[in-house]
Amino acid sequence: MGIMILGIESSCDDTSAAVIREGVLLSNVIASQSVHEAYGGVVPELASRAHQQNIIPVVSEAIKRAGIDKSELDAIAFTRGPGLMGSLLVGTSFAKGLSMSLSIPMIEVNHLQAHVLAHFIKDAPDDNHQPAYPFLCLLVSGGNSQIIKVKAYNDMEVIGQTIDDAAGEAFDKCAKVMGLGYPGGPIVNRLANEGNPNTFVFSKPHISDYNYSFSGLKTSFLYTLRDRLAVDPDFIEKNKADLCASLQETVIDILMTKLRKAAKDLNINEVAVAGGVSANTGLRDAFHDHARRYGWKIHIPKFAYTTDNAAMVAITGYYKYMDKDFCSMEATPFSRVVL
Repeated sequence: MGIMILGIESSCDDTSAAVIREGVLLSNVIASQSVHEAYGGVVPELASRAHQQNIIPVVSEAIKRAGIDKSELDAIAFTRGPGLMGSLLVGTSFAKGLSMSLSIPMIEVNHLQAHVLAHFIKDAPDDNHQPAYPFLCLLVSGGNSQIIKVKAYNDMEVIGQTIDDAAGEAFDKCAKVMGLGYPGGPIVNRLANEGNPNTFVFSKPHISDYNYSFSGLKTSFLYTLRDRLAVDPDFIEKNKADLCASLQETVIDILMTKLRKAAKDLNINEVAVAGGVSANTGLRDAFHDHARRYGWKIHIPKFAYTTDNAAMVAITGYYKYMDKDFCSMEATPFSRVVL
């Protein structure tokens, strides 16, 4: 039958479960939480409560869609961190209970490592689209902006990261001051497709090495709105698309400039992108443009694997299972960590 891994993801506000057999995805179920939209961001207590309601039906549905019985599972992989502590506790506790009831091992998974390894999920046994080692991965989300040198599934080195805000956070916060709603990233992306990216100029940081900074961009964006609104109270409404296009263009340029430098300095042309912001169509277009201009072999995840999902947890668990890298029942979640 092959090695069968159940993955459980509960690091933030999505409850997800997936089943993978020999690296091939059989099911991937995600229950999202719309309750946070009214608050303009994720409310940790509400998130953990929703996980408690969702986790049993989500896991049950994942096993059902995979067409297997839970007795066929070889191990349970779960997100141990980083993330919201209350949310992580729900997934961790459930994984422990199911592990004990089935007498199968548990595998702890680092959420950030899982995002990178999403590129190794197979849709079929003969699927061979996976990146070749070593490769660079730009990991961009609401909480992380990192350039990672990946030498093996369990050997990743962060060579650059944000020193303040993450790219996704910049999108969300700028969207919030424009009154666009939450989550802001997808809304900015949609409006950017209708605007002119050269209309407004926002400041770009001058940070050493391969590190990022987005706090200055946010400040520049805020000051632009303040100054223009003082002259025209309807400025945002009249220029919404152009503001989003200019903001998106600036963020992408900041991201790609450092990634391009890293690829050149390290002489690596195998380059991937991962995390929630990898769903941004402008960033995807930039990767295709760099593939043409610099000869990169690029790896862009399916949209289903950009946001938090259990498929990436399951594939990480599969590789760790092959190395018998299990964890004990004493494992506790952690909210913050680096790769």
